[in-house]
Amino acid sequence: MILIADCGSTKIDWCLLNGNEKVAQIFTTGMNALLLTEEEMTERIKAELMPHIVNYKVDEIYYYGAGIISDEIKGHVVNALKANIPTATKIEVDSDLLAAARALCQHEPGVACIMGTGSNSCYYDGEKVVDNVSPLGYILGDEGSGAVLGKLLVGDVLKKQLPEHICEKFLKEYDTDRTKIITAVYRQPAANRYLAQFAPFLQNNMDEPAVHDLVVRAFTAFFQRNVASYDNYKNLPCNFVGSIAFYQKKALTEAAEALGITIGTIIQAPMEGLIKFHSK
Repeated sequence: MILIADCGSTKIDWCLLNGNEKVAQIFTTGMNALLLTEEEMTERIKAELMPHIVNYKVDEIYYYGAGIISDEIKGHVVNALKANIPTATKIEVDSDLLAAARALCQHEPGVACIMGTGSNSCYYDGEKVVDNVSPLGYILGDEGSGAVLGKLLVGDVLKKQLPEHICEKFLKEYDTDRTKIITAVYRQPAANRYLAQFAPFLQNNMDEPAVHDLVVRAFTAFFQRNVASYDNYKNLPCNFVGSIAFYQKKALTEAAEALGITIGTIIQAPMEGLIKFHSK
C-alpha cells in the first residue's frame, strides 16, 4: 500500500492507496518541518495518524510538506515516519512545490504555481523542479497570495484609496478599525494568516471596478515577477493549485491573457492529482 501526505502548517491530508483504490483519507494537525524537532514530529504522527492506519501494511510513503528546505530536514521527517511505519521500504520526502507540480502537470513539462495564503511557482520538466523564483514571503513577495491581497485591501481601505462605500462595508463586515488592524499586523503573530482572511471580501465584491482592478493588478504582479522569469513560459501551460487561484479563476485568467500567458489546470488542493500521479 502507498501512503501519500500533503502537509501544510495548518493540516495534513493523508491518503492510503491500494493500487489505484483509495482505502482511507485522514486529516491531522499540520506540521512545518522547519519549526518542529524530529521527536515532536514522531510523537504527532504516532498520536494522530497511527490509530487510523494501524491495521494496514504500508509499503511506500510519499510525503510532501511545508518547511522541507534541506536534506537535513528531509532526514528528520524520514526518521519520524520510519519510527512509526517500519514496514515502509520506500520513503520519499519533498517540498509542497513538487507536490503542486506533480499534481498539476503529472509527467508533462509546465509552470506549476501555488496560490493560497502564500504563493510560489516553479518550472517543472515533467520529472523534477528545475527552476524556482524565490517567493520571499508576504512582505517582500508572495504576489497574488491571500496574504498580499489582504495587505493591499486593508492598506487601500485605511488610506481611503477605495470608494467610501467599499471602505465602510469592509470595516463593518469585519467589525474592525485602524487600531485593531495595526495591532494585529504589527503586534500579533501570524500576520500573514490574519491578512489572508480578508481575501473572501475581494471575491464577494468583484463587481466593484476598484476591487476588480486591485485583484487583477496583484495577479499581474505575480506573473511579471515570477512566471515571466522562466524560459519559454509563454509556450507552456501555467497551472495553479490553491484556494485563491481556484476561487479567482476569472481574474487570474484575465491577468494572464493580457500578458500572453496560457492558463492550464486550476485545482483547489493537490491530493487528487497526487493520487493520479502515484496510482499503480
